[in-house]
Amino acid sequence: MSLVRFFSFTMVLLALGFVLAQPARAYETAATQAILIDADTGAVLFEKNADEVTFPSSMTKLMTIYLVFAHLADGSLSLDDELPVSEKAWRMQGSKMFVEVGNSVRVEDLIRGVVVQSGNDATVVLAEGLAGSEEAFAVEMTEMAHEMGMSNTEFRNASGWPDPEHVTTAHDLAILAQRTIQDFPQYYHYYAEEVFVWNDIEQHNRNPLLYNTPGTDGLKTGHTEAAGYGLVASAERDGRRLILVINGTTSTQERASEGQRLMEYGFREFETYDLFAQGEVVSDADVWLGQADTVPLVLEGPLALTMSRSARQDMEVKVIYEGPVPAPVAAGQPIAQLVITAPDMPTVERPLLAGQAVPELSMLSRLWAAIGYLVFGPPAAP
Repeated sequence: MSLVRFFSFTMVLLALGFVLAQPARAYETAATQAILIDADTGAVLFEKNADEVTFPSSMTKLMTIYLVFAHLADGSLSLDDELPVSEKAWRMQGSKMFVEVGNSVRVEDLIRGVVVQSGNDATVVLAEGLAGSEEAFAVEMTEMAHEMGMSNTEFRNASGWPDPEHVTTAHDLAILAQRTIQDFPQYYHYYAEEVFVWNDIEQHNRNPLLYNTPGTDGLKTGHTEAAGYGLVASAERDGRRLILVINGTTSTQERASEGQRLMEYGFREFETYDLFAQGEVVSDADVWLGQADTVPLVLEGPLALTMSRSARQDMEVKVIYEGPVPAPVAAGQPIAQLVITAPDMPTVERPLLAGQAVPELSMLSRLWAAIGYLVFGPPAAP
């Protein structure tokens, strides 16, 4: 028979990948595209046109630096390596680090020139140094994007210089930010630097949330006439990290105010809880003709849940299985399903496994159990 056990938790929605959590209430933004996620659970706390194709402008540089970090991590590049400045790099317009043609620049300085100063010239130096040409580097950028699951992204250059085929989405940029933080914690600190001086020119980080939103430690702004003003930002408070992407705001002031407002909304209205630790018993399943009457049910990994605080009261958690489970039961054997539901949210299902082995009874004991079944009937359902 199918057995269902109910649990009442004032908890929140599990997010596997990017799963939409229920908004605390109707919310809006002046940004054309936006997404706000919990970095640890992947829960989407807010989104607006998040999969709409748009232009990434200088937020492109996140992928440029991601690939630089990858080379540093695998040892094929060091922070003290020097890369030559070509005439193409020197002639780049827009935001500049002000490198000089014919000189060579340390990789660490180039990283700061891209991250803090948004130097288009520095991105070309890095691209040419790592791939031979900016065009070849852009191919590597696109390949990496697709490997990450950034399925709506195509890169044609390393800087975000306008190109009709150079496109992405807010959702894809959130994936890139999440991977940057996750894959390269040893280098992520560069995104928190507020000032960098090169060639006697002091420039300040353009990320407004570094200055007006507590806990912010990255990542990157962008702007073109076609895309408007954009921002990829991340902030951490009390061990909880959020990632925000907005694009299509109309000014630096609107970018700053909308970025701060959405980030504060995420920390204020949503919470993440640890529901079950790895190996913790969720429930028990009845066993038929086993050396134990029940078997503990566990999740394969820990369960973390995220949702709006106002939606917590109506969450329902069920354990569903066909039982009693006939012995023998092997440790790790799939036994049941954990099902989590709440209003206006996707149903979340996770398999529950046997937490330990349950051998079957001896032949004599099975005989007595069978006689008991014939005399007294099946055991009552829980």
